[in-house]
Amino acid sequence: MQLTSIIIPTFNGLPLLKACVTSIRQHTSVPYEIIVVDNGSVDGTSTYCRNENIKFVALPANLGFPAACNYGLLFAEGDSLMLLNNDTIVTPNWLPMLLNCLYSREEVGMVGPVSNYVNGKQKIRVPFTGISNMAHIYNHVNPRKWRETKRLVGFCLLFKRKLVEQVGVLDERFAPGYYEDDDFSYRARLAGYQLLIAGDCFVYHRGSVSFRKNSRRSKLLLLRRNRKKFIHKWGVDPFQFI
Repeated sequence: MQLTSIIIPTFNGLPLLKACVTSIRQHTSVPYEIIVVDNGSVDGTSTYCRNENIKFVALPANLGFPAACNYGLLFAEGDSLMLLNNDTIVTPNWLPMLLNCLYSREEVGMVGPVSNYVNGKQKIRVPFTGISNMAHIYNHVNPRKWRETKRLVGFCLLFKRKLVEQVGVLDERFAPGYYEDDDFSYRARLAGYQLLIAGDCFVYHRGSVSFRKNSRRSKLLLLRRNRKKFIHKWGVDPFQFI
């Protein structure tokens, strides 16, 4: 059975990381490996990974989300590759359902779940009433709930190894974050791949933990700056894909 590499970038978020890893170990029944990429944390992340026998990459400083993901991809051994935020909690049968969606057709290159905290078409349309309740509502295999989309958000992103071999890794010009997932989605579509939202899989996302440490003004400035970078690179506005 194929292996899935789950890459989790983190920066001074040990409690979140522990909860995320615990949920993966509790709810994942198919072969996987976890690769934590520590973006220069000083909160004991490296010690935790050693004690838990988790493969990890310790970076000397915070290089941002795209670079951390790319370092993780270098060490990934899986046939399927996942980028997963450290502030997520996965739910029963999450990975088999995402893999089922990803390998449903040859032309599908990337898939993502629905969630409580995500912009665009992946956001759930019902009130959030708790992780287990959302999983009970959504996590039932149903291909009729798969929807093609023009972009997938990088909080939980599963893709085939051949895709990254063809289109490359995340573009680090978007560091520390925002629009690197839009860019990756766009490159995948240009290469002829389809992107699907697995509407039958819910993953909890706390949301914007890394960027909450910055002021709202700093966040808005970063969003504007990286949107301009996307437009300069591709000549299109990413807003049209939301």
